[in-house]
Amino acid sequence: QVQLVESGGGLVQAGGSLRLSCAASGSPFSVNVMGWYRQSPGKQRESVATITSGGTTNYANSVKGRFTISRDNAKNTVHLQMNSLKPEDTAIYLCYVLPFTLGPKWGQGTQVTVSS
Repeated sequence: QVQLVESGGGLVQAGGSLRLSCAASGSPFSVNVMGWYRQSPGKQRESVATITSGGTTNYANSVKGRFTISRDNAKNTVHLQMNSLKPEDTAIYLCYVLPFTLGPKWGQGTQVTVSS
């Protein structure tokens, strides 16, 4: 079925940048919403950034002005450019894909660690 491949996580110094990518592949499908959520100890899963097929974006207040989400509808790929990273951005970031005709799909998650 639908497979998600995440990449781009890693360890960076505060103020550094990372670019996360998530490619959805498998059976043919069209994607409604794509985005990134994150989970860290002591916190519930939260939406970091999402983007609809029409290009409408939503960002968590904590990342506005620092993160930029983009997508390639034809390639079913979503990117998250993360700039000016802060230690509080440390979390497991999970790709989220919602096809129009299938249930939501979650990636395995990629670790982002920001050191101070």
